[in-house]
Amino acid sequence: MSYDMCHHEQERKLAEPRDEKEKELLVNRLKRIEGQVRGIQKMIENDRYCVDVLIQLSAVTAALKKVGFHLLERHTQHCVRTAIEAGSGDEAIEELMKVLAQFSKS
Repeated sequence: MSYDMCHHEQERKLAEPRDEKEKELLVNRLKRIEGQVRGIQKMIENDRYCVDVLIQLSAVTAALKKVGFHLLERHTQHCVRTAIEAGSGDEAIEELMKVLAQFSKS
């Protein structure tokens, strides 16, 4: 069984496992993105017009961001909430803010 990892004070703790529906949703999205990336590779190999390639790159970027937002929401709803309830909310919020800053750079 796979577990969502939450990081607090430089150690990893196991959190609630993702349910099968959520895992399936995320894996299917990532498989679609993988297919899009392969399509982009073929476009480059076939000397496709740059604008067409850029449009596809933009679509992949948007799809990855959607997966990332889902994971950020889950982390906030599960890991951060659990940490707050356990009295270690300050560390969890600090970690979340760092992750948000990193995520917003992409």
